[in-house]
Amino acid sequence: MTDTARPTSHDVARAAGVSQATVSLVLGDKWRGRVSERTAGTVREAAREIGYRPNLSARNLRLGRTRTALLVVPALTNEYFARVYAGAARTAAEHGFGVVLYPSPEGVGPARDPFGSARAAIDGVIASSMAADALAALRGSGDGREEDAQGLPLVMLDSGPAEAGGSVTATINLDIADGIRQVARHLVGLGHRDIAHIAADIASWTFRARAESLADTLAGFPGTTLRTENAALGVDDGRRAATRLLADPDHRPTAIVCDGDILAAGACKAARRLGLRVPDDLSVAGFDDIALATAVEPELTTVRLPADEVGARGMAALLSVLDGRPAQDTDLPVQLVVRGSTAAPRRG
Repeated sequence: MTDTARPTSHDVARAAGVSQATVSLVLGDKWRGRVSERTAGTVREAAREIGYRPNLSARNLRLGRTRTALLVVPALTNEYFARVYAGAARTAAEHGFGVVLYPSPEGVGPARDPFGSARAAIDGVIASSMAADALAALRGSGDGREEDAQGLPLVMLDSGPAEAGGSVTATINLDIADGIRQVARHLVGLGHRDIAHIAADIASWTFRARAESLADTLAGFPGTTLRTENAALGVDDGRRAATRLLADPDHRPTAIVCDGDILAAGACKAARRLGLRVPDDLSVAGFDDIALATAVEPELTTVRLPADEVGARGMAALLSVLDGRPAQDTDLPVQLVVRGSTAAPRRG
């Protein structure tokens, strides 16, 4: 091999001390059950060291695949979904796949096709239940067109049975109900009984699960009350919803649970404008644990979601299906993070 020659699979086999057939199995991601994990690692390391890059065009022609997945999300302006994408892209890259984004410019609702032939240029789809309209647009629902995406493997993120449907090959869910349950028990444990909920005004399984879990959990504690205000996912929307909840000094909640940290920031803003101190006069809890949670003062008590892992598990499930292996449904745990925005209610 000369200095300018492009390394081949023969060069990888020679560097790793294995057959070319073994190299093909490993680099084609077909090695499981045929090659040991140690040998697979040796082959990948040899490929990296000699700078081997597969001829993806030739491989795709042979396999009839593009080695590209479509990730359907509400919007990347939402930090959570940016992290989901990062996890999916990292796992995809480890297997020689790429990820094309199909986001909604407005955050929710229909999205524009990233390129005209997207449906014919992807091997599978990973979709958030919050992007149901975008997914329907991709499939061509309701417009009389027969789309290639109908027969593609589909992995759903944060999806209940109604959203999943019969065409879904796997679901990757967060234990949303337990996250809200942890928040509710934390507040009740501090002594709060008059609790309010700023609920995201979005028709999605993940937000229905939060509302149901909060109501069910508080119902198990005698003497608690729950009021709900709906709001779009924005700081000002959260501020307006909290202002409505706090408007009557004689019937103010002592704690507000918010469906997102952005809404919680708005609730804190409303409290300040009304002359209330967080957490002395009002406890506020968020959800997601995005960067904003530690940018506000006091820092937010919230629920940490492993967004990167959601994306990585979603991509891994899709790769399993494409490799002819079963993909398992997954439920990932979430974690309450207690910070300065919650405390015991003021007595008297």
